[in-house]
Amino acid sequence: MTRWKNEFRELRPLIHLLLPLSVHWIAEEMTVSVLVDVTTGALCPGQSTCSEAIYINGIQQTIVGVFKMVVLPLLGQLADEYGRKPLLLVTVSTTIIPFALLAWNQSKEFVYAYYVIRTISYIISQGSIFCIAVAYTADVVSDSKRAAVFSWITGLFSASHVLGNVLARFLPEQYIFLVSIALLIFGPVYMQLFLKETVKPAPNKTNKDSAGLCWALKVVQKRFKSMKDAATLVISSPTLRSISLVSFFYELGMSGISSVLLYYLKAAFGFDKNQFSELLMMVGIGSIASQILLLPLMNPLVGERIILCIALLASIAYALLYGLAWAAWVPYLSASFGVIYVLVKPATYAVISKASSSRNQGKAQGFIAGVQSIASLLSPLAMSPLTSWFLSEDAPFNCKGFSIVLASICMVISFGCACMIKGDAISSKDSEDDDIETPLLT
Repeated sequence: MTRWKNEFRELRPLIHLLLPLSVHWIAEEMTVSVLVDVTTGALCPGQSTCSEAIYINGIQQTIVGVFKMVVLPLLGQLADEYGRKPLLLVTVSTTIIPFALLAWNQSKEFVYAYYVIRTISYIISQGSIFCIAVAYTADVVSDSKRAAVFSWITGLFSASHVLGNVLARFLPEQYIFLVSIALLIFGPVYMQLFLKETVKPAPNKTNKDSAGLCWALKVVQKRFKSMKDAATLVISSPTLRSISLVSFFYELGMSGISSVLLYYLKAAFGFDKNQFSELLMMVGIGSIASQILLLPLMNPLVGERIILCIALLASIAYALLYGLAWAAWVPYLSASFGVIYVLVKPATYAVISKASSSRNQGKAQGFIAGVQSIASLLSPLAMSPLTSWFLSEDAPFNCKGFSIVLASICMVISFGCACMIKGDAISSKDSEDDDIETPLLT
């Protein structure tokens, strides 16, 4: 009991971070199940299958992936140099405008405008919120407790998803986006008022008399050097190099599945908003227990690497059951494996954090998130046309989830890479050195 009290005490400095993030995640999740009906209804009225929506989602994911390759590592570097708080304020604010459009009007033109602005929002916020939040956590939590705290954060993320899906299940559709916008505005306002900065920014050494062009050139050179340093940091570490491969192939498969899954379920089994919400709630409730209770108990016994391997095996089963689903109840069985595969993320964060020094947390997390973004731009190039083809009447054989089955191969490769990670991940304390940018532990 004393150990649990000590571990929960680690979360006290994070309250003003986790509360607004939880509200933000609730607001985003409550729109997921209704977005399928809104976009399908606007783009393909009266149809259960909408190839146009599937392709637009694939194009969106590809564009986001292209730009995130640069933006994610850049945001990680900026968070190390200029502080976590300003970057968090920017990233959590980007979702307000696209949802405001759908709250105003859900016509075809407004849905197209939503996709354009939401793409820009995704480029800035998708993945970066978690990366910066993880770096903030590493600033205030001791090395030995980080795996458990990262797991609690992802467990809170799952709890937020459950609450978001409960709201989506019981709120009338016309109120969902209005409530979501109110919650999205609360997040950055609360952070601005209560969140404390944990990084002491480096002194500004820029010559104020420099010409604007020279100043811009220096900024570009500094960013390039910082990205080069981040790449060197990851490539020179066997642990970070291996976890990069794990993250790449896992994201290649999982992002491809998530981009088409709800449209596949709607076309193959006639799922609607209520069934999507029930499915997501079931996964979320189980995920809360596995992340808040299971991982903290298992980690001292087996370590992050074993947990990562177990979670990747669960992701393989998850993909195969979805892809080969032969009845409407099979997706519910498949979703149950989400209770275990959600441990991939906290285990990955823990491995990266342990293998990085305190002053390089943002760089390492951001660079590997950039690697994941490469995967997220590649996967829809195959998944969108494949899914649309096998859902159509022109499919070469009857397997509507064939694209999801193929995506499971990526998880198999990721599992193989995870098995090659050595258990002796470098502790951040071993590579710690004094630097003015080193985060201030509270």
